[in-house]
Amino acid sequence: MGLIDALFAMAIAGVLFGGLYAGLAFGFNTIKFARENTRATQIMVEKMETIRLYTWNQLTNNSFVITNFVVPYYSVGGTNSSVVYTGQLAIANCDLNTTYAGSMKQVTIRLDWKTGRTARTRQMTTYVAERGMQQYVY
Repeated sequence: MGLIDALFAMAIAGVLFGGLYAGLAFGFNTIKFARENTRATQIMVEKMETIRLYTWNQLTNNSFVITNFVVPYYSVGGTNSSVVYTGQLAIANCDLNTTYAGSMKQVTIRLDWKTGRTARTRQMTTYVAERGMQQYVY
């Protein structure tokens, strides 16, 4: 009777430790995904803030605005880039049906990166007006 009880106890302990390991691994992956998403948002906000400071002539000049970029992500305590964000910035005519649509542009930033084998994407869009907020920088 003692050997059977010990086997059941070991089986229960094995299941408990397996569940504990799976829970910890899931938690660490969730934190990793949240950090990558936060970094992607930071990159997009940085690019949008840069766009906000451009003048209208700079924004509409195709050779001035950098449309493709790559940003590495260094994880906590790491020196090697574990994730590389590939970004595209697109400036298009405004798709609003208004009389002032000709003096507005739609700016879209898209980031792509891979987490392991999973491809991930985030996108941010805003409008910029010719007589917008950038006029106060003079």
